[in-house]
Amino acid sequence: MADTDQVPVSDPEAAAAAAVLDALNGTEALNATAKFVASPEGTALAYGSLVLMALLPIFFGALRSVHCSKSKNASDMPETITSRDAARFPIIASCTLFGLYLFFKVFSQEYINMLLSVYFFGLGVLALSHTLSPLMSRIFPESFPNKQYQLLFTQGSDDTKEEIVNYEFDTKNLLCLVIGAVVGVWYLLKKHWIANNLFGLAFALNGVELLHLNNVNTGCILLGGLFVYDVFWVFGTNVMVTVARSFEAPIKLVFPQDLLERGLGASNFAMLGLGDIVIPGIFIALLLRFDVSLKKNSRTYFYTSFLAYIFGLGLTIFVMHTFKHAQPALLYLVPACVGFPVVVALIKGELTEMFSYESSVELLPGSPRLTSFPTVSGSPASLAGSMATGSSPRHRRLQPTPLYEETPPEDTEVKEESETEKKDQ
Repeated sequence: MADTDQVPVSDPEAAAAAAVLDALNGTEALNATAKFVASPEGTALAYGSLVLMALLPIFFGALRSVHCSKSKNASDMPETITSRDAARFPIIASCTLFGLYLFFKVFSQEYINMLLSVYFFGLGVLALSHTLSPLMSRIFPESFPNKQYQLLFTQGSDDTKEEIVNYEFDTKNLLCLVIGAVVGVWYLLKKHWIANNLFGLAFALNGVELLHLNNVNTGCILLGGLFVYDVFWVFGTNVMVTVARSFEAPIKLVFPQDLLERGLGASNFAMLGLGDIVIPGIFIALLLRFDVSLKKNSRTYFYTSFLAYIFGLGLTIFVMHTFKHAQPALLYLVPACVGFPVVVALIKGELTEMFSYESSVELLPGSPRLTSFPTVSGSPASLAGSMATGSSPRHRRLQPTPLYEETPPEDTEVKEESETEKKDQ
């Protein structure tokens, strides 16, 4: 989590003249424009809005993950993260993050962000349309003429024909795509922070909904690994902060601290990475599915972890505001989101049940495994990828455990002998 400051130069000619005079005198050129200092009200509004925007995709994404896990529609099937995936996740994310850092150092930032903008335009339209789809189904009455469509791409012919894309949609989905495209064009042309946040919220919600941890052990491995990852890259180097500020893509939520002074054209932003929302969010969603599996009509672990997230994020903001330095949010979120539910489970005597719970077996035996990783911690590449490749035939699926054993040969022979005896009689 970090602040960004963009200070306008009110008089370019005067600033240039001052720079020349300072250079001739052998002194360092100073920016004559005073740095903008956000008011306490503006700062409180920015941080409060970031907290609210972070809570929305976690809460609704977790609720939708329960329905998603029970869905029989192949396009809505979640991606299951196993312990092996969780262990590799921080390593691959670190390599990709450092690769992006080198890219921004070597190549022009303008052209890299241009390519990334086009890439995330497509992903954002799909993510936003998937987010709005359930809402459209409730808004339009059943009498609405909802026609069905199918987009099918195949390769080969006859017996060798192979499906590459098989996308089924209806009129309501088309309307969602149109809305997503309008927001996408707005983002491409203006890079406005509201359009950025709409895409970011859609990525975060889809991530919490469609990325499933198979058990609590896997969640602890993932959160523990990314805890170290976040602390190292924020405190140990300037890589994380540099990439976050250079990466002009909706991989973070932003809110201006000078909104009260400058309106919608404000430019002094506080930011929160999507990884600080999605990573704890999928663990909170797992605990909600665990609550459902207990069949006690209670959401104890979900609400405990949800309140723990609020506490951890609030502590992050407090420390960042106090020390005026970017903070790795997972440093505070991981202990809170894991520790609070574990303590509650110890008190209730359900710790064994919690760690033995298997989400992929309990709710969805045929869930596909996660086969791709995000380009940055919290990057939406994996989030939209989970929608785009959810029904890919190349995905490996978890095989359900057989519920019975075959009848041994000895019993079969006994039955055959008894039948022949009856015929002889």
